[in-house]
Amino acid sequence: MDVDVDISRMSRTIYEMPDEIRLAIEARRVMSAYRARPAYQQNDYVGWIIRAKLPSTKAKRLAQMLDELEKGGVYMHMKWKD
Repeated sequence: MDVDVDISRMSRTIYEMPDEIRLAIEARRVMSAYRARPAYQQNDYVGWIIRAKLPSTKAKRLAQMLDELEKGGVYMHMKWKD
C-alpha cells in the first residue's frame, strides 16, 4: 500500500502493489478511480491479483479490476456505491 493510504484500522494482510499492476492502472487511466476506493478495496484487489497461481488467472483478475474501476459502481462483481 502507498503511504498516503490510511491502513491504520485494517487488520488483514497489507499487500504492496507490484509495478505491473500500477502500470496497468496508469495505462487504463483509472488511478483516480482506484485511489477513490476505500483502503480495504485497494488492498483486496491487489492481494486477489497477486495470489493467483496461474498467469492466465492473474491476467483475468487484473482485467476485471480495471474494468470495474473504469465502469464504477462495481466491486468484485458486486454492486458498490462509489
